[in-house]
Amino acid sequence: MVSDMFVEIKRITRDLPPAHYIFNIESFSLLVDTGVEKYESHEFEVGSYKWSLSLYPNGNLKGNGSGFISLYLQIEGTENFTPTWEVNVNFRFFVHDQIRDKYLAIEEGDGLIKRFYQMKKKWGIAQLLSLDHFNDATNGYLVDDCCTFGVEIFVIKHTGKLECLSMIKNPTNGTITFYLQNYSKAYSDYYASDVQTIGDSKWRLVVYPRGKGGIWKGYYLSIYLELIEAYLLPPKRKVYANYKLRVRDKYNSSNNKEVTHANWFSASNYQWGSNHFMLLGVLQDKTKSYILNDTLTVEAEINIVSKVKRF
Repeated sequence: MVSDMFVEIKRITRDLPPAHYIFNIESFSLLVDTGVEKYESHEFEVGSYKWSLSLYPNGNLKGNGSGFISLYLQIEGTENFTPTWEVNVNFRFFVHDQIRDKYLAIEEGDGLIKRFYQMKKKWGIAQLLSLDHFNDATNGYLVDDCCTFGVEIFVIKHTGKLECLSMIKNPTNGTITFYLQNYSKAYSDYYASDVQTIGDSKWRLVVYPRGKGGIWKGYYLSIYLELIEAYLLPPKRKVYANYKLRVRDKYNSSNNKEVTHANWFSASNYQWGSNHFMLLGVLQDKTKSYILNDTLTVEAEINIVSKVKRF
């Protein structure tokens, strides 16, 4: 048994009883008089494993427990486990203060997870409570020769689930190009590009050739980047994109009009962009080549996009 000599013990008082097992002893003094070194409780099940408590009423003399109550948690029923089995656990013990109806919760202060395995089936606290403190009836732990102990056990189980968030810079196939042909005859409120997969999400450009409603209608070109099937995203899931919206001047790239945006897309905010991207007067300026052969070229260049993988 590993010595508890240098382990800090944390003790706090609470109202709630232990969640998993309560061990009540009547006529505690008679148990002590039997000279028993330790008393083991019945088995009980927590987290799909079987456990028992080992109480040393006069302390575990082999584990630095002289003058104390010692209490240990032991895993049971391991005979059919594989040779390399292990169970990782965080646990705390309890002693009932019967006078104030409170529970003293006791655990090792380092908070380390305890590993139960073939060579180590028992963990506990050798110096749970000093016998002097325990036997003093005013403290409420031993009243009318009765006392109550308990334990809460939290089994750490690896579910095998993993989520990996990647921020991808300059993703492959990261530019969506949309040619709005017959611009002068574009009477629909908006037009959309083909859907394109960038990162692990599907995107498209949405162009309002005469502005998107309200005060923008008839004065501005409105352009948006839209996350397709955003409604399929899990709750609270978002997709980040840093992107440029661009209108090309076919003959003079230095005249290209572009604006950079950075947004988190979600089921409720699946479309981001600019409702006043460009004045129609500038767009239709004959000295520029934004509209050539009655075709407007609009692009969305995604520079950074988030991608999530779940395993």
